Amino acid sequence: MTPDALLDTNVLLRHVLGDHPDHSPRSSALLSAIEQGERAVRLADTVVFEAIFTLEKFYKVPRMAIRDALRPILELPGIVLPGKRVHLDAFVRWVVEPGVSYADSYHLSLAKHLKLNTIISFDRHLGRDPEVTRIEP
Repeated sequence: MTPDALLDTNVLLRHVLGDHPDHSPRSSALLSAIEQGERAVRLADTVVFEAIFTLEKFYKVPRMAIRDALRPILELPGIVLPGKRVHLDAFVRWVVEPGVSYADSYHLSLAKHLKLNTIISFDRHLGRDPEVTRIEP
């Protein structure tokens, strides 16, 4: 199915948090329609990043709970996200490495998916992965 709209971050947040009497049920109904194959939507990478950042930093949701809430949504066939596999892989690293940001986890996963075994960075956290070597410029 071809996506007919771009899904914004606030729809994911209202669904995950269930904190709004009007928006949360409507967000969940939309995601249910996507799950049932009645609709497809496009998701931008920035929506995933913004949702994770907002849940973790503003709402203080633990990383594992964020992963457990967002991963099933991203896995839906009606969620069209070109970097879907990279995000799903990034969740694994992000949950087990508390000192690594989601963005850095994503970058390491992206390097692997692009078959690049080197990442150029000053960030020493990126040097912990045995499959990707960190070098400084």
